[in-house]
Amino acid sequence: MKVFTGLTGNTRKNLQLDAGALFKNYNPATDTPETASAKLIGATVGGSTLSIVPEVRQIAVDGVKGPTKGYEAIDSWTVTLTTNIKEVTVDSVKLMLAAAVSTTTNTSTTSPIPAGYTKINLKELEDSDYIDNITWIGRISGSDSPIMIVIRNAVNLNGFSMQAQDKNEGQLPAVFTAHYDVSDLEDVPVDIYIPNQSA
Repeated sequence: MKVFTGLTGNTRKNLQLDAGALFKNYNPATDTPETASAKLIGATVGGSTLSIVPEVRQIAVDGVKGPTKGYEAIDSWTVTLTTNIKEVTVDSVKLMLAAAVSTTTNTSTTSPIPAGYTKINLKELEDSDYIDNITWIGRISGSDSPIMIVIRNAVNLNGFSMQAQDKNEGQLPAVFTAHYDVSDLEDVPVDIYIPNQSA
């Protein structure tokens, strides 16, 4: 009996390995994971899920009995990156809150800042709160160069939540959503970089 499989001699070169890492404002043209360590968002748990989903509209025509080739239009794309951040820092909490400001100097008499603390307050969402990009970087088995997926104008709109429990560590769940730029509404806010494989 014949065995049918998609396995080829190149399969072992094309496997995505491990959970990868997340960077904030990574520049794929000039940064490397080693030189951009200061841009790391932090340790994650459970990996990351990237989703790029089109909103497809079937163009309605009388007398057509079902989906018809060439009569679908993509109205928009929704690009999200879902992850769980393990490190609780000022920066990670601000990422979860999307619209927040941090202060370390005592400027309020009603809500003073204890010595050795940073206070985080909520505010209205502004253009400057959108992160230029969040980049997921992972490994491909047959390459020394990483795969990179860059989502642009990203913000976590799911808010801050953290479950604290015995014999476990807290984590900060996030769903970063990419946003179109008003200056170019045709440019889908995601870039995917896959390293070229040698023969």
